Amino acid sequence: MDRELIIRSNSDAVDFALLKDGKLIELHKEKDDSNFSVGDIFIAKIRKAVPGLNAAFVNVGYEKDGFLHYHDLGPQVSTLLKFVKRVSTGKQKDFSLKDYPFEKDIDKDGSITDVLKSNQSILVQIVKEPISTKGPRISSELSFAGRYIVLVPFSNRISISQKIEDKEERDRLKRLVKSIRPKGFGVIVRTVAEGKKVAELDRDLQNLVNRWTGMCKKLYKAQHPTKVLGELSRASSILRDMFNDSFTAIVTDEETLYTQLKNYVGKISPQKESIVKLYQSNVPIFEKYGIERQIKSAFGKTVSMSKGAYLVIEHTEAMHVIDVNSGNRSNKAKTQEDTALEVNLISATEVARQLRLRDMGGIIVVDFIDMSDAENRKTLYNHMRDEMSDDRAKHKILPPTKFGLVQITRQRVRPEMNIKTREEDPNGNGEIEAPIVVINKINADLQKHIKKGHKNLSLSAHPFIAAFLTKGIPSPRSKWFFDHKRWVKILPRDAYTYLEYHFHDKNGEIIS
Repeated sequence: MDRELIIRSNSDAVDFALLKDGKLIELHKEKDDSNFSVGDIFIAKIRKAVPGLNAAFVNVGYEKDGFLHYHDLGPQVSTLLKFVKRVSTGKQKDFSLKDYPFEKDIDKDGSITDVLKSNQSILVQIVKEPISTKGPRISSELSFAGRYIVLVPFSNRISISQKIEDKEERDRLKRLVKSIRPKGFGVIVRTVAEGKKVAELDRDLQNLVNRWTGMCKKLYKAQHPTKVLGELSRASSILRDMFNDSFTAIVTDEETLYTQLKNYVGKISPQKESIVKLYQSNVPIFEKYGIERQIKSAFGKTVSMSKGAYLVIEHTEAMHVIDVNSGNRSNKAKTQEDTALEVNLISATEVARQLRLRDMGGIIVVDFIDMSDAENRKTLYNHMRDEMSDDRAKHKILPPTKFGLVQITRQRVRPEMNIKTREEDPNGNGEIEAPIVVINKINADLQKHIKKGHKNLSLSAHPFIAAFLTKGIPSPRSKWFFDHKRWVKILPRDAYTYLEYHFHDKNGEIIS
């Protein structure tokens, strides 16, 4: 399995595309004017505490105040508040916490007004970026994420990732971390730490302690609100959270970014430094790797899949609804139940990809094709779970109902990725589907007609589409010949609208 990270840079944004065996599975955009990122830490002031919500609104410099719920305060928020006050006034100059006295944990079911007051200074971390009309969701239980571990100030706990299942390895990691953990800090061991030596863990830990110290130095007489610690750049954070030995290439078209990435990979995985490459060509990087084509075909309301099946994706304020359709697919060798299972499994793979690609969050309801066999429904459920196992966002999947509905909840920490795929009609009649979507439909129809045994096929299409299918080496028509051993005659038709096309059989009769 190949994993490639392709990074495109332009004047005001950086686009990150993650490919799995050449297929686009994640797309991120980082704008230079972005003021908030998940993981950023601000020194801010409490605007007001609202007992009815058991939460406080905090001024973090956004048009809408940040929302801080009681359950996001952390058990040692009293210690944090005292520490921030002492550091801000210059009374506390030792940031190590080794001799700093901890206050009593706050009541788990207490009230926000017992802990926070208006105009109080507090350190808060962004856990969800501003979405729509809502301000950022914040927490005062701070954490510093590294490559192998997460450092948690004002805690003494050591936790091991649940994904590390081997008991001996869990015990080994706990023993190692216990020997290097600085007093006053808790540590969460991440999944990628499995099998790592104590020197690697200690180096990661020291980097995080240095970040904590650097942040504390900014608190003295700091303005409110001020960002005192910025999360890593999106490129570095993606590599930190996702990079593993299966990565085969990291390619960027920007020289400064190339140097940064090479240095970062050299630190975390020296043997993989050579996979970082600088792209130098007149062909745009997203065109070269087929990403632009996949974006055009993957972000519309209708998403085509193999064997004629397709998804229809609808968005509402409360939820996302995905409908699975088998299309014109027919297979006489199988029962209707077997056909439904096959289409559902293909669709489950694509649904998992779409959730990551669009970063869809909240409640998602998927209407799969009905299956009467309980064993088949179980197979679909297990397949859906496997396909979403690589998804970094927290999610929960419920088993299919008898009606074929699968309900999914998925954590949303950033605004949903929404890309416009429709283009201006050259004939001046509003907007039309992108040409590449039309080509995908033509390819699907061609496969359908060949399966049905049609020979001597011809295609009538708008001159622009006809030219696209016949030009180039190899042309799309040439690829059809190599794939299907059929030569399709293409006829330009001036009278056709831009998106109109028809396949004809050997007698010239329209078949689609």
